[in-house]
Amino acid sequence: MKTAAATREILDLLEGQHPGADTELHFKNAFQLLAATILSAQSTDQGVNLVTPALFKRYPDAKALAKAKPAELEPQIHSTGFFRQKSKSLIGMASALVERHGGQVPASMDALVELPGVGRKTANVVLGHALGVPGLPVDRHVLRVANRIGIAESDDPVVVEQQLCGALPPERWTRTSDTLILHGRRICNPRPLCDRCAVTSMCDFFTDPDNPSGPRAAARPATPRKNAAKAKPRGSTRVRRPRR
Repeated sequence: MKTAAATREILDLLEGQHPGADTELHFKNAFQLLAATILSAQSTDQGVNLVTPALFKRYPDAKALAKAKPAELEPQIHSTGFFRQKSKSLIGMASALVERHGGQVPASMDALVELPGVGRKTANVVLGHALGVPGLPVDRHVLRVANRIGIAESDDPVVVEQQLCGALPPERWTRTSDTLILHGRRICNPRPLCDRCAVTSMCDFFTDPDNPSGPRAAARPATPRKNAAKAKPRGSTRVRRPRR
């Protein structure tokens, strides 16, 4: 795994490649971002942004959403997928906010993850983007990109969060997550566009000799195939014996 200094250098380059990286979810306050992030599970931010204007017009705060009926809410969020479970989570989240926090979103990781439908990643999104509390959300893009480059080394999102946070000052945590997410969406996707990446020279994946797009693999001589069939001389023909 990279040193903290190397991690910061890599992220400086990536931030230069993705200036102004930020969440792509539209929101006006912490409650809206919390609801939108719950809806974004197994969906796209663009798809969620199509749903939330009408949703927040009908349910502008936790008190209103807590009173919603699943039969009314589900059609409004149907297009985001898993609408029944998300409806249950939204109503449960709003009810808990009203009952435990006076309808306000708490600025605490411990309090947020106690809400229905809210895990550590969602809590970090809300803390970092709406409440001014440093947080580093680790989604599938952050997990993939960080491990490929070598600035983290784990399949566990919590471990990756700890490794990245340990290498960076708190004021960079949220921006780092946004940057890695955009890089994962635009460049370092499951079939990475390495020729467009700003950090190939420092990337473990790119310099791996087993990576077919890496320079070390390109410089490696081709290995002859075993048991390859011998080529026939040009112009040779097979002579058939007459049947007896």
